[in-house]
Amino acid sequence: MVKNIFCLFLFTVIACHPIHKKEKILGENTIQSNIITLMKKEIDINSCKVLFDEEITKEKLTTDWIQKHSDWSIENGWLVGKNKGNWPGMAILKADFPGNVMIEFEAKTILPCTHDINFMWNGSWNDSTNQRDLAYIAGLQGWWTGKVGIEKSPKYEFMCGTPLLDFEPGKTYKIIGGSIEGHCFIIADGKLLLEAMDPNPIDHQKYTKVGFEAYSSQIAIRNVKIRQINWVEKIRKYESEF
Repeated sequence: MVKNIFCLFLFTVIACHPIHKKEKILGENTIQSNIITLMKKEIDINSCKVLFDEEITKEKLTTDWIQKHSDWSIENGWLVGKNKGNWPGMAILKADFPGNVMIEFEAKTILPCTHDINFMWNGSWNDSTNQRDLAYIAGLQGWWTGKVGIEKSPKYEFMCGTPLLDFEPGKTYKIIGGSIEGHCFIIADGKLLLEAMDPNPIDHQKYTKVGFEAYSSQIAIRNVKIRQINWVEKIRKYESEF
């Protein structure tokens, strides 16, 4: 009887206290204490200056944003974008956001739509061609086959993606994305999903626009915050495991 009680106690202790090593491995790709861990870099979100943190109202959508090839409106506190076409339908802030920046926001697809929550930074729009020009774009459930991706327009020579996110249409995701001198990343619900280094970074002092994109879809955006990235270099090494 005593032996059985001891075994039950031991099992309870182990179940309530996962192995620390496993927690550490998981932590490398998740946000803990507002710290974003990238390859050779670390971002303390709380130390990043807030450049934009405003509620998007109907009035501000008219005065502070530009709409391109799509329809955008405010519905129940959400910025809603609708675009049936196979092209970038964008809402772009008129203000400039130069430098290494990242965007935080909540977003969802509007059912029955199932794909493409996309956003832009270090961006530009070519008025002569009426098309998006040089810019970084990242997103969830895009690239026609359901990928998390990052790309650079308009030549799209820099592209990367992964199909490993189990995306749920209609679910609200908390998304963070941006870049540090071409080191691009995207995070959803506290999990680092993808990072990649552009070998020819965009001149972020020249290309300074931020926006959102609906691509043959309907999406909803809210709680938009833009930050100047404050980061430190992190030199890492393995500790011997044997």
